[in-house]
Amino acid sequence: MQSPPAHPIRTHPIQSEPVQTGLPGPDESRARESQAARIETHRTAYAAHIVARAGMDPGHGMGSRIAAALAYLPRERFVEPPPWSIVSPVGRALSISDDPAVLYQDMLVPLGAGCGLNNGQPSLHALCLDALAPQEGDHAVHVGAGTGYYTAVLAMLVGETGRVDGYEIEPDLARRAEQNLAGFPQVGVHSRSGAEAPLPDCDVLYVSAAADEPLAVWLDALLPRGRLLFPLEPLAGAGRMLLVTRQADGAWSARFLCGVQFVACEGGRSAQASRALRVALSRDDWSQVRSLHRNDEPDGSCWCAGQGWWLSTR
Repeated sequence: MQSPPAHPIRTHPIQSEPVQTGLPGPDESRARESQAARIETHRTAYAAHIVARAGMDPGHGMGSRIAAALAYLPRERFVEPPPWSIVSPVGRALSISDDPAVLYQDMLVPLGAGCGLNNGQPSLHALCLDALAPQEGDHAVHVGAGTGYYTAVLAMLVGETGRVDGYEIEPDLARRAEQNLAGFPQVGVHSRSGAEAPLPDCDVLYVSAAADEPLAVWLDALLPRGRLLFPLEPLAGAGRMLLVTRQADGAWSARFLCGVQFVACEGGRSAQASRALRVALSRDDWSQVRSLHRNDEPDGSCWCAGQGWWLSTR
């Protein structure tokens, strides 16, 4: 797939190579141009592949917009320095290479900094962003921004008239995210937990860290028709991505997307909620969930309940 030539997403300058002193010779310049063209080709093919794996058409609608962002952003800027370790989604180490082309596949890449975190599986994030459907001019919040790769995708989706606030609790990752996102004036990076108030009112709230209940601070931040997507996971176990939408009439729709396992969100854990969630997930009827209620009065349609909330199959 070729990158759409007339796409509505506005791009921003990202320095993909370090500044060099002096003027390179003609052979060196040609080698750099050839390398840049080769990586751009890999990145464009990767963008189409990722979007297709997430079930979208790379040439239309949200698939086209996400593909354009992935085709533009240099993933090598957002991960640890080379040589890069490539890890499968199930945690198996596959290869080590100093060739940036190896980064453009649907695999995990460590972020470095000794924190055991990774850049995430691109097709999973593409699927999540499709479900959230950020629009031009939206205000988005990204909790667990890491070094900013998917925060940058969000920034391109909301455009220059939108706003993105990224929250990252690891100071080194937050510093790197701020550097990586410096070319996006609509992005602000906050070096603190995104599980604590205050959070800005927003249209889209994307959480890249696991919680065992929908936190009130996230739900309270949603504007009417705002969408929250987060990994609902019990302690020490896999969970599922939960999409919650605040309807215009004040009701809350909810549905699960897919199975996931994320690193825990600090401040998003409750032993009681985790126990109830583990029991609910063991029934394997998660696809029946239709709504969220914010009270302590569950009825017979209750799928899982916590303090001040419950999920319903109605």
